[in-house]
Amino acid sequence: MIQLGDIRVHILSDGYFAVDGGAMFGVVPRVMWERTNPPDSKNRILLGLNVALIEAAGRRILVDTGMGDKWGEKEARIYGLDRSHDLQTGLADLGLGPADIDLVINSHLHFDHAGGNTRLEEGRPVPSFPNARYVVQTGEWEDATRPHERSRASYLEENFIPLAERKQLEVVQGAVELAAGVKVVPVGGHTAYLQMVMLESQGQTLAMPTDLIPTSSHLPLPFIMGYDLFPVGTLEAKRRLLARAAEEGWWLLFYHDPRTPVGRVRRDKDKYVLSEVPA
Repeated sequence: MIQLGDIRVHILSDGYFAVDGGAMFGVVPRVMWERTNPPDSKNRILLGLNVALIEAAGRRILVDTGMGDKWGEKEARIYGLDRSHDLQTGLADLGLGPADIDLVINSHLHFDHAGGNTRLEEGRPVPSFPNARYVVQTGEWEDATRPHERSRASYLEENFIPLAERKQLEVVQGAVELAAGVKVVPVGGHTAYLQMVMLESQGQTLAMPTDLIPTSSHLPLPFIMGYDLFPVGTLEAKRRLLARAAEEGWWLLFYHDPRTPVGRVRRDKDKYVLSEVPA
């Protein structure tokens, strides 16, 4: 748990999965990334699903929802999915249930960030959090509902169409404060309308860049995923974010890091490295 002034943040896990290491590091050669992210026999590396539960201004807010449980045996095998301890279990450990969540912020609508938005009820997907508003950037919603050949496999309608059908979806444009000290900021790069969550309270800041910097191994500026639709946009957004984070002592949440979900960074000559992790 991290306390930022008046804001409390719990880091919950929706489990682990595995994807191709080359895809996760783009043009960076395997010899450079395998030291910190050793691949398995299928060249897959382990990734986490680190979901933030924010308690701010009397509200409970989730940032992304993991991969969820709507997976068949074949897909679970392909992704090496391990949800032996999932998001709902993490909430239950805190004495909370789905009805206790007031707001869900989706950084974007790819299946590994929005899969837990819905669950199956009598074979049909319904919102997992019945009392929550789900918030996403307008442009991301439009791209998800009108995908092209490159993006179609990442956007699964079962994860977001039921939100609109149940009138629980809210689309926003640009930077918006959703609760006291809780703001969304578009950053782009990975998708055109990827949004980052920023928490600010009593001079302390925690940023959640999700797939802009998916793991602490992606701190080097050129380490950019092959999945990113706009890699140069990712580079420029990372450059700006890390400069401020290092200078101002921000905490960063690494959504996909299986070992180090949160840390601070410092500048070491021409690169950025972890400088501190929570006690």
